[in-house]
Amino acid sequence: MQLRLILIYLLFFTSWSKAQTFQDFLNRVNASPEAQRTAIVDSFLNAQPSFPVVEQDTVVHFIFRGNASRVNVAGDANNWDANASSLARLSTTNLWYRTDTFETDARLDYKFVVNGTTWLLDSRNKYTCTGGFGPNSELRMPAYVPPPEIVYNANIPHGLLWDTTFFSTNLGNSRRIRVYTPPGYSSSQNRYPSALFHDGLDYVALASANNVIDFLIAEKRIDPIIAIFVPAVNRTPEYAGNQQNQFGAFIINEILPFVDRRFRTQTDPASRAVMGASNGGNISLWLAFTYSNVFSKVAAQSSNIQSSLFSGFRDSSRLDLQLYLDLGTYDISQLIPLVRTFVPILQAKGYTYQYQEYHEGHSWGNWRAHIDNALEMFFPNQAVSVQTRSYALPVEFRLQQNYPNPFNAQTTVEYTLSNEGEIDVSVFNLHGQLICKLVNDQQKAGSYSLLWNGTDSEGLAQPSGIYFLRAQVDGQNKDVKRILLLR
Repeated sequence: MQLRLILIYLLFFTSWSKAQTFQDFLNRVNASPEAQRTAIVDSFLNAQPSFPVVEQDTVVHFIFRGNASRVNVAGDANNWDANASSLARLSTTNLWYRTDTFETDARLDYKFVVNGTTWLLDSRNKYTCTGGFGPNSELRMPAYVPPPEIVYNANIPHGLLWDTTFFSTNLGNSRRIRVYTPPGYSSSQNRYPSALFHDGLDYVALASANNVIDFLIAEKRIDPIIAIFVPAVNRTPEYAGNQQNQFGAFIINEILPFVDRRFRTQTDPASRAVMGASNGGNISLWLAFTYSNVFSKVAAQSSNIQSSLFSGFRDSSRLDLQLYLDLGTYDISQLIPLVRTFVPILQAKGYTYQYQEYHEGHSWGNWRAHIDNALEMFFPNQAVSVQTRSYALPVEFRLQQNYPNPFNAQTTVEYTLSNEGEIDVSVFNLHGQLICKLVNDQQKAGSYSLLWNGTDSEGLAQPSGIYFLRAQVDGQNKDVKRILLLR
């Protein structure tokens, strides 16, 4: 009997090494005698290169194995509802599964919820992402590109982090703040622009902001900056409630003067940025609007936006501000309409801004991947980038974010090639359908620029919405950017 089961196991393991679908697997289990089903399940699971199982670039099969009365998958896709997204049990086995469809470049946090109370990581998924409540399993769809800048790189120069405990007379409490100084700071007499991060210690611990800044400076994508990481003590009252005015006074009259005395910062508004996520984005917008004579650059990720900010930006004269906003399409449901309604106000008032939507959720895994977009907008290393474009070959294949974005007439697309290759630059809609090919040609190494006017391959105007710009070299190297078309 034992030999017979081994032979069955080997037979099915060999068969699953071939291209077969998940539905083929289900059909085989259901058509097999009950005594053989465990061996078939074992062979199928052992044959999978990664979990969750992804088919056709967009179809995802979540798989849990264990004894349970019910299993759900909670995460970014359902606002972490422990009672939603139930898994089905494969008959007479202890394997549970659920099939969903996501965009090919999506990245989502999730956990299994067993019997309604026990939250578990996906033990077969090697990818995790740490959030405010600990690690989550991470779904990475095939076109998702992990951000290299968040990883500590021992081969580049690194800045230093300075900690101090700071007592606020305006708020009557103390907190630890952390200041980043760039590589070479101690041997230079230069003054530096600065960026202040709310939920600052989380931006370091969970978003690796210091690694991001090190990377951007080393790659000469931004000028060196000083970063100020300020945590909250009473987060909701300070960022969006009845302590907002006192918190603003704490930042403007206490933190910034301290940093300016202790470190060599540039103190003009054009050299100062403020940044945060969720309610941290709200207080960033509030500070920039209220103190535009102090901050001229503001980044708000997955932001809450108070009604007073809507009316303030809409009804007042345009301030001298640059704004960066981003949003996850799987973000908190209450925030999505706020951000999407706020962006047209900026556009109507003529603000300089960037707005991006990513197929991600309300998580540090989302926000950490896009710190670079905001900092490159605010502190671009213009001299080096011009020199590279004019006189030197690019050091890698890179697709730049289109600009303007959003757009309603035409947008500019730029990319660089380090070696000659077959380049394909195409536009897809949310359903993964090809809209048009902008480039499909053999090209030499260099920098290139082109335009897309929001039409398909037959010249028909496309409706407002999110599109994907995909560049591919020699059918392998791939980069994807999100485009927002507003008619």
